[in-house]
Amino acid sequence: MTDADSRSYRMLQTLSVASDVIEVLTARDGATITELADQLDLSKSSAYRYLKTLEELGYVTCTDGCYELSYQFLLLGEYTRNTSELYQVGKSKVDDLAAELGHYAHLVTEADSYGVNLHQATGEEATDYDYQAAKLQQRDPLHVTAAGKAILAHMSSERIEAIVESSTFEQRTKNTITDRERLYDELEAVRQQGFAHNDEEEIKGFRAIGAPIRDHEDRVLGSVSVSAPTSYLSGDAFTDDVPDLVLETANVIEVDFNMTQKQNSITGVS
Repeated sequence: MTDADSRSYRMLQTLSVASDVIEVLTARDGATITELADQLDLSKSSAYRYLKTLEELGYVTCTDGCYELSYQFLLLGEYTRNTSELYQVGKSKVDDLAAELGHYAHLVTEADSYGVNLHQATGEEATDYDYQAAKLQQRDPLHVTAAGKAILAHMSSERIEAIVESSTFEQRTKNTITDRERLYDELEAVRQQGFAHNDEEEIKGFRAIGAPIRDHEDRVLGSVSVSAPTSYLSGDAFTDDVPDLVLETANVIEVDFNMTQKQNSITGVS
């Protein structure tokens, strides 16, 4: 290994550990030097150096010995979300859907084989549910949500197989799908009917409907979903009425997205 290769390797190691530090601070809502060192199997001096470097760069703050992520991540996250064309096109439609139904509506995309919420809208009748309030701060395995299954079902067969075969099938409730063959069967049903169900598979007492959003080449961009207590999403509301509205919203977003893409190609906007 040359000196340049050695430096590059050390730099990659440093970046990897720094990423791990950020993940720990996120998961724990902050940590002391000792807690971080124990979690990552680092010496206290190494943990201190990483934290102080991140603090000097403005990504970490320290209060009474507890290190937390700074608002710099909020700025970065807002920039990333606001530059997403799917978010720009879909946000108002998801807001309208939540207002019409009175419950939660989500705009979701996929990143690193997980579902990521780009936007969550809350209708007037939506329950003040802590887990739903925190959804923008977490990512979900695709197999546990209606939005995730809607995305997964419309990926290429090679991508579906890679994600399914590498999945640990995290079980959130007794209804969560934990069997590969059952998931494959459900994904086929999603493709046939055009939308996905979540029947208390993520949260006990909550159901959801999700539909894919695709571009003009039929590539899946994300999904739109509605979630609500089982007392609301039952009977025809769960099987027909709400799915029709979710599909309609997904279709409107698709049309607007593809029109925007076409206009940008004509004007040369990248």
